[in-house]
Amino acid sequence: MMKKKSISILLVIVMLALPLLGGWHGSAADPMFEIPESFDPNAQYEITFWAKNDTNIRQTKVYRKAIEDFQALYPNIKVNLTLYTDYGKIYEDVIKNIPTKTTPNVCITYPDHIATYKTGINVVVPLEKLMADSKYGLGGSSLKFDSPTIEEMIPKFLNEGVIDGVQYALPYMRSTEACYINKTYVEKLGYTIPEALTWDFVWEVSEAAMAKNEDGTFKVNGQKVLIPFIYKSTDNMMIQMLNQSGGGYSKADGTIEIFNETTKAHLNTIAKHVGTGAFSTFNVSGYPANYLNAGQCIFAIDSTAGATWMGCEAPLLDISEDKLVEFETAVRMIPQFNTESPSMISQGPSMCIFNKADNGEVMASWLFMQFLLTNDVQIGYAKTEGYVPVTTKAINSDEYKDYISRSGEDNDTYYDVKIKASKILTDNIDNTFVTPVFNGSASLRNAAGRMIVNVNKSVRRKETIDDAYYKTLFEEMTSLYKLNSSGKLSYDADLGPLPTTSIVLLSSIAVAWVAMGAYVVAQKVKKRKNNH
Repeated sequence: MMKKKSISILLVIVMLALPLLGGWHGSAADPMFEIPESFDPNAQYEITFWAKNDTNIRQTKVYRKAIEDFQALYPNIKVNLTLYTDYGKIYEDVIKNIPTKTTPNVCITYPDHIATYKTGINVVVPLEKLMADSKYGLGGSSLKFDSPTIEEMIPKFLNEGVIDGVQYALPYMRSTEACYINKTYVEKLGYTIPEALTWDFVWEVSEAAMAKNEDGTFKVNGQKVLIPFIYKSTDNMMIQMLNQSGGGYSKADGTIEIFNETTKAHLNTIAKHVGTGAFSTFNVSGYPANYLNAGQCIFAIDSTAGATWMGCEAPLLDISEDKLVEFETAVRMIPQFNTESPSMISQGPSMCIFNKADNGEVMASWLFMQFLLTNDVQIGYAKTEGYVPVTTKAINSDEYKDYISRSGEDNDTYYDVKIKASKILTDNIDNTFVTPVFNGSASLRNAAGRMIVNVNKSVRRKETIDDAYYKTLFEEMTSLYKLNSSGKLSYDADLGPLPTTSIVLLSSIAVAWVAMGAYVVAQKVKKRKNNH
């Protein structure tokens, strides 16, 4: 009797733990979402919305106004806002919450991240049927607000949310990268900024700027500090250089192509200019805007969404006024290898919905997410920084056209650098591209940027940069980011380490099984002794 009771207790421990562990792998997922026949306006729902802002209080105000306006239309839906200052933290928290089914309802994130979220069974809701629904889809007849139609979503932006042939995300805002230039210093060096920058021009001017006076100060700025060319996002730098030059990056099926001779050539060029001091990155030296505004940088490449930090008249500054240097700011598309066929990345936050057991709750989430595409929200948010609305409905509106036309009217809402940065994207939508999205694409992106950072640091440490170096570098990136030959990562590999709860449960199971084994062995030994 005691033997059966002991084993039963141990089995109970195991059975209680297994379902919780199963949730991590999706085996206990909610049923696939189905659009309900009708949405009950009297049913009460409470949904969570995770969003990101760049410590810009105006963005927060846009979110809060959107929630207030939405709840006035749908008083039965309460929206709780959680703000983050980093997309990576949103990604980490979503991953931690998948096993416990405590993901948010609506989340602003990146498609690369969604590709990982959706590897759990029924975790992320596919959007095609929702988008096409005649009543509650885009432009639906039963909506209480003026939603854009599918045709009014900009295809280039919309397509980024297609993962494995399925629409899992909608764009929220779009940006690209721009080159913010100290025009005063460029002209002082004897150069004229062309309308279309080339990499050769930027490298040449950057090297020319390294000339010094006898006292060790730089001739162009009279200071002891100067990094002529600083790039904020090293992953975007490598991705765009490869796209422009025809070098491989990855395929839609997840095949990794980045470890090639073209990549080596670009890294060699970068290493050369790091060696002279003409080039550095945010990871190594710091925020480009701070150097630019202090007269210690000539070419600062950052997102168009970061335009409000760029220039000595910028409404958002991270340095004290006594360190500001007066100069004229020019804004250009990122450097190109072929100016006749320009290419630049399309980026920016997207939105997804997480599946829940209650279809009505998912519908409430869909209505709110769709409300974020209305003109008031899109244009309001675009005015906060150099973002661009994702619908032709907003871009072609009289309000947005008026906003764009008033460039330079003040150094706040109509800050000229911000509006010029926005126009770089609106004027070049057809020249943008997105990278393939798959489970592991976020890791590949990290590897792309990490290689530039590693080469930068290696040059500073006086290490030899040759074929043997690149062989080791490529192997390290493959191992560090778990990039196998196909590039596709296993669910656990891409999600990172298990949460503490899961580790404890796994340990409990291991202990339980060991105890069971020990008990069985002890009983056999006891029985054998009794028989003797």
